[in-house]
Amino acid sequence: MSCLKCLKYTMCVANFLFFVCGAALFGFGIFMMTQNKVSSLLPSLPFMSVTSILFITGIIITCVSFLGFLGAYKENRCLLITFFILLFMVMLVELAGACILLVYEKDIDTRIEKDLHQSLAEALASGNSSTTASDWNFIQRTFQCCGVANVTDWKNDIPKSCCQKDQCKESNKYWTEGCYKKMKTWFEENLLNTGIGVIVVCSIEVLGMCFSMTLFCHISRSGLGYKM
Repeated sequence: MSCLKCLKYTMCVANFLFFVCGAALFGFGIFMMTQNKVSSLLPSLPFMSVTSILFITGIIITCVSFLGFLGAYKENRCLLITFFILLFMVMLVELAGACILLVYEKDIDTRIEKDLHQSLAEALASGNSSTTASDWNFIQRTFQCCGVANVTDWKNDIPKSCCQKDQCKESNKYWTEGCYKKMKTWFEENLLNTGIGVIVVCSIEVLGMCFSMTLFCHISRSGLGYKM
């Protein structure tokens, strides 16, 4: 019984911490939406933006962790099995996403480059005050790049974010590399860290499913039913 109590309160503490993290991500996503700091640079995939990812991830983590916390604390079989099923579905989605990225890597790579060119054309057409132009300024300052391929993508309307310093002088020292190549290099350099992060997340999900099923089986044997 002492081991099961330890398991119960471990689930409660872990899910409470995840609930706080999920709420923080959700709140930060809403804050970024109100500020319009960064939207999607991929017109064909509008949900693939920083704000959307933070918002959706925050909602999923908050809802799932709340079910896990309440199910463990109340020792409720219905909530525990729901928590197990949701974690299992999230893991399936993650594995499916990883498989799609591996199988269609070249097609996705081509689509991203095409979308970057399209969003840059929209930024040129709408002017520097638009949200898309602000997004490009943010990306160019962050990755120290200019345009998709190079500075010529901006034609004669080169933004200040392409400058190697705060203001370009007569020498016009712009960043020579394009943002597409810079972002691709950054992703490849951080691929190992991303893989480790995915493995850690999957391990936590497996542990959560094991813990919830162990408690579920114990409650079933104890005849506690679906008490609230």
